[in-house]
Amino acid sequence: MKTIKIIAALAVAMLINTGLQAQTAEQLVVPLSQPGKPYKLDVGLVDGSITVTTYEGKDIIIGVQEKGDKKVRVRTHDGMHSLSTGSRADIQAEENNNKVNVHGEAGKTTNLVIKIPQNEVALKLGTVNDGDILASNISGELEISNVNGGIKLTSIAGSVVANTVNGNVIVTFRSIDPKAPMAFTTLNGNVDVTFPTSLKANVKLKSDRGEIYTDFDVTAEPHKPNVTHTSRSKGGMYSLKLEDWVYGKIDGGGPEMLMKNMNGNIYIRKAK
Repeated sequence: MKTIKIIAALAVAMLINTGLQAQTAEQLVVPLSQPGKPYKLDVGLVDGSITVTTYEGKDIIIGVQEKGDKKVRVRTHDGMHSLSTGSRADIQAEENNNKVNVHGEAGKTTNLVIKIPQNEVALKLGTVNDGDILASNISGELEISNVNGGIKLTSIAGSVVANTVNGNVIVTFRSIDPKAPMAFTTLNGNVDVTFPTSLKANVKLKSDRGEIYTDFDVTAEPHKPNVTHTSRSKGGMYSLKLEDWVYGKIDGGGPEMLMKNMNGNIYIRKAK
């Protein structure tokens, strides 16, 4: 924590020396307690986008992109470090034993651009409004959630659980964890996932108002539709709901790969 305080103080001095430019994209540097070792990063916003890429460094670098005549300042409070632009952004970052939490204030749209070290990471990213979530060249375990925006993950090595409501879920793997189950879901949008040709998986698929496409050889498995009973209506009758999924195995089977949407198609692609 002490190291981060020093970095934040240096950032303030740099801002003073440069005169606080009107068009700014300042950075907050968060050192890890154990650089070079696996770490966790949790980023949560209510309004805004998140972009994460790796670089050849040992610190986490958080950039806030703002448009307009807004001044950026960095401050500390009780071991936490805030990068803010007055009424436009208020981002707090805290590091403890290689666990980093980054959060934004509700009601303020903020676009974060984050650079992270290349070593293995447990990455959790979430936003609600006004932005997409983008990540590339990440190795590790990814948990991604959005509501009103898309998710696009490229050149991923490891495992992914990705969910949004209004937007596409697009994921491209360069390699996967052969033992990890994964899930890719949206309500309104396409689910489009590209796997290595060596994929072994049990797939569980459902598209209510779309089609399912794949260039893998999938061995279909017979499965009885799941019928659920809802509460009794005023007329004394029960409502029955039929949930019909597609089950299958790719190359003999493996961990479960769940893909689901309502309005859109599902694509399970083989890497070229």
